[in-house]
Amino acid sequence: MKKRLMTLTAVAVVGLSSTLITGTTQAESVQELEAKQSEIQKEREALLENLSDAESQIAEVLLDLEELNNEIEKVNIALEQNQKELEKTQVHITEKENEVAVYEEEIAALEEQIAIRYDILKERAVSYQQSGGDISYLEVIFGSQSFGDFISRVSAVNKITESDNALMKKQEEDKELVEEKQNAVIAKLEELKEMEVELNGILALIEDQKAENENKKEELKTKEKDLIALKEELQVEDSQLATLEKDVEASLRAAREPAPAVTVASTSVSASDSESNESEEKLTTLSKQTSTNAASGNLDTAMNAGFSHLGTPYVWGGKTLSGFDCSGFVSWAFAQAGISIPSSTTGLATTGTKVSPDNMQPGDLVFFNTYKTNGHVGIYLGGGKFIGAQNSTGLAVADMSSGYWAKHFAGHVRSLR
Repeated sequence: MKKRLMTLTAVAVVGLSSTLITGTTQAESVQELEAKQSEIQKEREALLENLSDAESQIAEVLLDLEELNNEIEKVNIALEQNQKELEKTQVHITEKENEVAVYEEEIAALEEQIAIRYDILKERAVSYQQSGGDISYLEVIFGSQSFGDFISRVSAVNKITESDNALMKKQEEDKELVEEKQNAVIAKLEELKEMEVELNGILALIEDQKAENENKKEELKTKEKDLIALKEELQVEDSQLATLEKDVEASLRAAREPAPAVTVASTSVSASDSESNESEEKLTTLSKQTSTNAASGNLDTAMNAGFSHLGTPYVWGGKTLSGFDCSGFVSWAFAQAGISIPSSTTGLATTGTKVSPDNMQPGDLVFFNTYKTNGHVGIYLGGGKFIGAQNSTGLAVADMSSGYWAKHFAGHVRSLR
């Protein structure tokens, strides 16, 4: 932000001075105009550095948004799965509660049957009673009138006893069976209800996480919006400085032109040409300030090929001036120098010779791990700068010594010397 404020101040100052240029061009000396030109170029350099920082932050925000969207998708899937599990559990709870009701009805029926059985036992005992009082089975047996009657009475008592024992045994078995079923259903109900409580807790946590992620997403979108607004503002300021720079250059050319009425001697012509050539050399040096230490010859041509096309839009697979992607631009730039190299990051990653980052020189290819290993490539210019087709800004000079590009530079460098 401090840099940005400095830039805005400088723009205001230089903008104020620009209003004087039009009316005082002839009054200003070449040295004064060159000083203004140098000042403008310094301000543009600082502004472009702020632009690069903003672009790096935008790229980081977009990566954070992508990761957050993936996380939100996972949370939504977990929420859906746990919701389905909760619904299934609630259905099972209802089923078990219905089973409990059925068993309660069955228990009531069994108790009624048991009461009936007790009544039957009473009636059988009463069938052997005499008028006026109760008698036992032994009394029934010993009250027989003959041996045949005795045998008949013993047989009858045995049958009654066996029947009573079977009824009593069946009664106890039915009781145990009903109790087991009832206990099993109650245990399952308790287990399902515990599961329901746990699932409700999990759903609450997932909902909290979802809300937190949505808040983060809104914050990132707001940050992205602010950064884009800042970038657009900086681009407008750069455009204004570029216009002012052209005005100064025009004033310089006018100031260097000889007066029409003066006859210029051959020696004077030579001096004027020398001064003009010297000025042009200065302009060339300023327009290529990031490559002052560049290699000579063809590499120098490749490095400088893109400077007059800065701002060319990023186009996936693009290899022409209508649009570049990163590898397409590098291939095109070296083609301008008569050097044929691949036009894909995969092919470029093995082109030439691998060198250490400590020994890289202007003109070397530098690679960055973006969406994949060596997914982005540019041409190193020296001073921590490289030129390349960036997907957010098009063809531009970027800083790889800090910010987004420094974070994604893993040290892969290829030299074509």
